[in-house]
Amino acid sequence: MSRVGRIESELTAARKAFLRRRTAVFFTFFFPLLIVVIFGVLIQTRPGDGGLFTEPPGYYVAGYLAVVVLFTPLSRVGSEVARHRSGNRFEKLATTPLTRPEWLVGQTLVNVGIIGLAGLLVLAVMGGLTGTTLVLTPATVAVLALLVAVGVALFCGVGALLGSFADSQDGVIAASNGIALPLLFLSETFVPTTLLPEWLPTWLSPLTYFSRGVRAVATSGDVSAGATNLGVLAAVAVVVFFAGALALPRTD
Repeated sequence: MSRVGRIESELTAARKAFLRRRTAVFFTFFFPLLIVVIFGVLIQTRPGDGGLFTEPPGYYVAGYLAVVVLFTPLSRVGSEVARHRSGNRFEKLATTPLTRPEWLVGQTLVNVGIIGLAGLLVLAVMGGLTGTTLVLTPATVAVLALLVAVGVALFCGVGALLGSFADSQDGVIAASNGIALPLLFLSETFVPTTLLPEWLPTWLSPLTYFSRGVRAVATSGDVSAGATNLGVLAAVAVVVFFAGALALPRTD
């Protein structure tokens, strides 16, 4: 079987495994929509009032997309690696032609599809409930799609690292939340830099470049700025993804 065939087989298996977990399917799509309803509709934004949520509604598009791009890959891939370790599945996979990077590519492609659909749903609901107008041209849509796909790949790599080194599935979930929550609010997503300490190095967070890129193309139509941030995000994603693939155990 060719490399493409092996990845396709893993992708199919991962997709079926996800669809069998109905609770996971429900909350993958429900949780980001809940965030939009709470912050975009119930709390709402109040430009010029000072404090949190005072930017125009379009500013928070990056934050709402970051919720699914960040949380879903970390928890799903991390938990999947932990389940494989506890079930001695990596030891069995070591006897097959499927390599660790190929396994992670299959898992990542499933997550890209799932999160892509969730992201489209978030944008549709946000536009319908908050009246946010996005700049949607072929160029901005292409860069936005790439930002989501590359962001998912990056955090799938982080999830693989967590799953490889955490001592249990519960440990993976705790570590995922411990990483995701600070990143979500300290990466220029929901909180503008003007409300953060000047010494805080938000540029160290890869999610910052995702947020800047999404904001540039979706609200300003600045494809050049979006592509620049995409380039930085992609460079980090390549390193983290292969680190996650190499960290996957050969045996359990």
